[in-house]
Amino acid sequence: MPNTPGSEVVVVGNVGIDTSVFLPSSPELIDGLREEGHFSSNVDCLGHAGGYTARGFAALGLDTAFIGHVGDDQMGRWVRAELTGDGIDLTGLGIDPQGTARSVNLMGSDGSRINFYDGRGHRSIAADPALAEKIFAGSRLAMFHLPDWARTLLPVAKRAGAVLACDLQDVRDPDDDYLTDFIEGADILFVSSTHHLNPAPMLKQLVRRSNGSMVVCGRGGLGVAIATTEGIRVYPPPRVDLPIVDTNGAGDALAVGFLVAHELEGRPVEEAVQRGQLAARWTCAQRASSSDLVTREQLEELVAEASGALQPA
Repeated sequence: MPNTPGSEVVVVGNVGIDTSVFLPSSPELIDGLREEGHFSSNVDCLGHAGGYTARGFAALGLDTAFIGHVGDDQMGRWVRAELTGDGIDLTGLGIDPQGTARSVNLMGSDGSRINFYDGRGHRSIAADPALAEKIFAGSRLAMFHLPDWARTLLPVAKRAGAVLACDLQDVRDPDDDYLTDFIEGADILFVSSTHHLNPAPMLKQLVRRSNGSMVVCGRGGLGVAIATTEGIRVYPPPRVDLPIVDTNGAGDALAVGFLVAHELEGRPVEEAVQRGQLAARWTCAQRASSSDLVTREQLEELVAEASGALQPA
């Protein structure tokens, strides 16, 4: 067990800069983009799964540390400044020789996206287990994303006594060998149903491969499904008066809201699902920004609004 205090939450993953290209029509009309010139609204912001997640925990008031990499470049300095401003411990933020990771998101008018991701050197970087051990010491929760170097830190976080959560993102094949270490190492898995009209077979397979871990599946407007050894339970989306303008970071917010409620505050699964979904809806209402993620006070207001919407007239 750890014997020195550290951050309550440690996020492990990639962080970088998103360029969101807001189109005048939905991405389903992508064939219309074959012409050379187009007018759009192009916005840069700090993003990627590690960035959204770390900022999400910090916005909810959690003492948060981040382990990842940025380039020794202008984008990397921007990332460092933003995360430092959030009060996030960057002791574990190293240098990627290939530069800061980038994404380009083609955004539809309904908030949907087509993503083009450049993770730079994440397949060749090596993590420092000794440094990570110091960062994990005393942590209650470790949130892992999927850069290749992160898998070597799973046992380090486990030895520190932290609850391990992992976001598998938009899984196509639950038997993908790349995911094995993350699936088998995590206590709680998060996944998107983007590529599965019926996610039940995927969820059952993930529960089996993880030796019984809970699997939280984001289904967008269809709500959330929770898979355990006892079966699958579906939760509808909450009713709140928030627009959907940008779905970037929604899955990360779902994971943050759920984990804070269930693992750190001890709330039942039903409440944790609601809070995770409300955090995601708040994120979807922000246009190309991870700088205005939901705070604890704002989340409580959303909970009250959603609970009121369920009361009889």
